This record gives sequence, C-alpha cells and structure tokens, in this order.
Amino acid sequence: MKKYFQDKTAIVTGAASGIGRELAVQLLQQGAIVFATDVNLAGLEALLAEQTSAGSRLQIARLDVTDRVACETLIQGVRQQRGRLDFMFNNAGICIFGEVKNMTPDQWDRIIDINLRGVVHGTDIAYKIMCEQRSGHIINTASGAGLMPIPLMTAYCTTKHAVVGLSTSLREEAKRYNVKVSAICPGIISTSIVNATESHDFDMQKMHAASPVKEVPVTDAVKIILKGVAGNKSTIVFPRDVKLSTKAYSIMPDVYSLLAQLGLGALLKQK
Repeated sequence: MKKYFQDKTAIVTGAASGIGRELAVQLLQQGAIVFATDVNLAGLEALLAEQTSAGSRLQIARLDVTDRVACETLIQGVRQQRGRLDFMFNNAGICIFGEVKNMTPDQWDRIIDINLRGVVHGTDIAYKIMCEQRSGHIINTASGAGLMPIPLMTAYCTTKHAVVGLSTSLREEAKRYNVKVSAICPGIISTSIVNATESHDFDMQKMHAASPVKEVPVTDAVKIILKGVAGNKSTIVFPRDVKLSTKAYSIMPDVYSLLAQLGLGALLKQK
C-alpha cells in the first residue's frame, strides 16, 4: 500500500478532526505529501504541531468547501506548487439528526452546501486537473447512510445518497481518462461527529451512550479506507453490520422497512 501513496500529492478536506485528520496522519505515514484543509484553523495548527516529523510534507490551509472560488484557488495552487494532484479526499461534512418536520430551511441549506456542494466543488475542480494529466484518484466520503434509508437522518441520507451517485457515476466516465473515483461508506466511527451533530429533537450524548452499535476506531477505519483506495474499490463499505444492513435492504426492502419502523418508534419514545 505504501507504494501507492509514496511521494504522491494529496488534498484532504475536513482534516482538523475525525476521519479527515486521521487520513492526513496515515497518508503522511505512507510517504505522501499532504495538504490538510478545514474551516477550523486551530485544529489544523494542532495537527501540524503534532506531526513535526513530517516537515514540509504536511501543509495546512483554512478552507470553506462551500466557497467555490476558495476551492479553485487552493486546488489549483497545490497543482502549481507540486506540478500535479494525485489524490483528492473530499471529506468535510456535517450531520443533522431528527424529524424533518422540525428542520429549518437554514439547516437544509447548510447540510446541502457542505455535504453535497462542497464535494461537488472538490470533485469538479480536481477532476478537470486529473483528466489533463491522465491520472489521479478522487475519494469522496459518503456513508452507509448513502446506501440505505435511515429515519431521523433524512437530510444526511439525502446528501450522502447524492455523493454515492456522483462518485459511482463519475467513476464510469473517468475510466477513459485513467482517473479513479471511490466513495467511502462507513458505519459509526469513533470520532467527535456526535458532539457536532445538530438535533432539535434528541440529546445526542445520551443517545450515543445508550447505543448498542459498536463503533469502529478511527485508526482502524482509515486503514480500511486507504487499503480500499489502493485497491481502487468503487465503494468502500464497512464494518460488517453496514454491509449486512445494505444487503438486507437491497434484497428485502419490506423487512428492512419494518425493522426501521420499530427502531424509529423506540427512538421517538426516548424524546
């Protein structure tokens, strides 16, 4: 796997915490040159301070992925500095949990702007560069929620289904230009996203503490992701429970719906 990333240039969005931060760390361990971006500059500076051994192989920059001009400036700047762009990890994202009837228009705009439009910006700009150089790999962070319906996560599922559709469809177009595209579709990862999840309806900390779902440690998750990227997988789905759930939904949608309703009823009783 190290051979795949050694001396390659990678941009990672949402790199101040969670999956994005660990992607930056493990890419550096694999010998890549990493440009870590996020709106959270303090988080990026903490990453830089901790990765002193990386030297100039790690560079940081504040980036709001909803700003097309800023994305263009950063991505083109990396290309000019490095002469090429090998990996574009469109990872930045947010989560909103709760009933759709309680969501505000501002929440809809924000989750679509970050989770979808931000991914579109990064994908579109990087793809044009990669088509010219006839190589490169775009990796978009979707979710297991992008492969099946999950009540109370409708807005999140909306954006992640779109990211899966973008990634898998573009993958077929991109083959003629020798460009690769992958979608990451994980389950629950042990990151700080629970603390950042918005909800009008639920105490997310309480729900998280009571959840029987086993989280995947973020270090293990990123190892799986990078192995899938090196293997040029179309969709990188994990862990086993997400694989089984998505399979059950595709084969027995009515049974899946019944179980979803039971789960929804139980969650609504916790309000």
